[in-house]
Amino acid sequence: MQNLEKITPLFWEHKSLIEMNDDEWEALCDGCGKCCFHKHIEGRGKRERLYFTRIACNQLDLATGLCSHYTERFKLEPDCTKLTKKNLPDFKWLPHTCAYRLLYEGKPLFDWHPLISKDQNSVKKANVLIKNPIHEKDVIDWFEFVIDEV
Repeated sequence: MQNLEKITPLFWEHKSLIEMNDDEWEALCDGCGKCCFHKHIEGRGKRERLYFTRIACNQLDLATGLCSHYTERFKLEPDCTKLTKKNLPDFKWLPHTCAYRLLYEGKPLFDWHPLISKDQNSVKKANVLIKNPIHEKDVIDWFEFVIDEV
């Protein structure tokens, strides 16, 4: 949970991603959890295709879209990757609704984003969460769970 005292109102409209403090950076996350779902990349170069799945990290709370052990996530899940200001350009797979991606591309946040709606449940109400998710520990054949782009 970010420290709201260190967050300037409408900071994302006045600051670049680089200028944001840690609390502002963390507040950009809308809590959709889509970055915590497994992806499959097939092919290379121009033939490369990204597939999303309904298979979630075991630490993801499937009902809320939030990490159930956020502060310990790197200890519990060695494959968990940290999105930073420096590596953001490498995360081309972020969903089109992701605030980090939107701001990086010079686009506005969606009106359902919690920073705009002031409602922590707005992502769920807007139907942004991945439907019928399953934890990776419960999966045998991953290809059964491939979905269209999110």
